[in-house]
Amino acid sequence: MNDIDLQFMAEAVAEARKGFAAGGIPIGSVLVSNGTVIGRGHNQRVQQGNPILHGEMDAIQNAGRLSSKVYARSTLYTTLSPCTMCAGTVILYGIPRVVIGENRTVAKTTYCEDWLRSHGVEVVNLDLQECVDLMAEFIRLYPDVWNEDIGREHIAG
Repeated sequence: MNDIDLQFMAEAVAEARKGFAAGGIPIGSVLVSNGTVIGRGHNQRVQQGNPILHGEMDAIQNAGRLSSKVYARSTLYTTLSPCTMCAGTVILYGIPRVVIGENRTVAKTTYCEDWLRSHGVEVVNLDLQECVDLMAEFIRLYPDVWNEDIGREHIAG
């Protein structure tokens, strides 16, 4: 864990809190290239009624069209371990590094982290209690919304 990763993860957490305040699932993400945030977003499944608008997808979409050279020197920060859709997008665009706030909430789906590694992606799990607590609060308040997105079989514990 280094200060730069903590700095950008704090921005991803701010995105997650923004989503939570808007009634959505508190998962935030930022895409960083050359030390600059080039895309930011948060899960907007609830707010937009869009089942594929996860935090990572929102951040990448908000970054806009980028050349493969930009992706090749980028890091994706996400407050929760990515799902298969989001991990696939990382592979598709050649993002070489993913930093995760926590993976305890989705402990049974961490195979995506292994899959990313098997494709040469560096995966760093910061295991931040702040991210765990944010998800736990959301799941406590809105279990039906959480189960709609992730599915009962993926809940940790």
